[in-house]
Amino acid sequence: MNMTMASTLTHTLSLTPSTSHSYLSQTRHSFRFPTIKLPSFSNNNRNNHRVFFKVSASSSSSFQALIFDCDGVILESEHLHRQAYNDAFLHFNVRSPSSSSSSQPLNWDIEFYDQLQNQIGGGKPKMRWYFKEHGWPSSTIFETPPTSDEERAKLIDTLQDWKTERYKDIIKSGSVKPRPGVLKLMDEARDAGKKLAVCSAATKSSVILCLENLIGIERFQSLDCFLAGDDVKEKKPDPSIYVTASQKLGVSEKNCLVVEDSVIGLQAATQAGMSCVVTYTSSTAEQDFKEAIAIYPDLSNVSLKDLELLLQDIVAAKQDNCL
Repeated sequence: MNMTMASTLTHTLSLTPSTSHSYLSQTRHSFRFPTIKLPSFSNNNRNNHRVFFKVSASSSSSFQALIFDCDGVILESEHLHRQAYNDAFLHFNVRSPSSSSSSQPLNWDIEFYDQLQNQIGGGKPKMRWYFKEHGWPSSTIFETPPTSDEERAKLIDTLQDWKTERYKDIIKSGSVKPRPGVLKLMDEARDAGKKLAVCSAATKSSVILCLENLIGIERFQSLDCFLAGDDVKEKKPDPSIYVTASQKLGVSEKNCLVVEDSVIGLQAATQAGMSCVVTYTSSTAEQDFKEAIAIYPDLSNVSLKDLELLLQDIVAAKQDNCL
């Protein structure tokens, strides 16, 4: 499996704090849509704000629901997941036969995990892929590498359950905070009468804990829809979770806007027929987000009005192009 990171994003627009409106310059991509105006951004940010932008054919004409991913969007969590996996490997003395030092427990380093989590969604699929590629390990769960499907499933389930509990302990420590702008945007959407949802590929119990601790119990209980990896058969980039969310919300896919942080989530959203904006993290910044309608470093200077104007401009551009 090729784990090479996706190519660097190639179309960039820099906005200074004094810039109220800017126009997208022509890029080397051959889009079939006219240049359109970007929405204004609040000018309370002292630093230059870099925005990446692309017109998408799947843009919504009626913004009715805002859907957030959890890991990477609501919180920058991948380093916490990596820590929890490595703690699980250490706890159960998991030793991979292809490890550079098979005498030591398996340990996923930062560079490898960044690539892995950007290729495969969900904890169990990550471990199953790794063990298929690198050999099934010995451990305190099975002294010799498991050979039957039943034993391998038990190994994966045991590691995932322990890892999930460890991740919960990290979240409950109080040291983890939501990413900038998330709570503000959620509150604006709720106040404006938009339906609000969270769709995460992670284990339901861990996502619930994250949301209760990071967005607060009141916001969590007021969500119109909450789905985790347990609720669908296929993980992202499969679109099942977003298709299911659309059905539960009672809102057409074309009227939903998704906030994601990775190309896996972006693919899931767009394949479900939804528009998607990306707020990237340090581990996903170099991915190719060409299907996103806008790309931000974070949501600190993004308002609901900005997103509404963004979608309106895209719809207008599509209509003009059809004339």
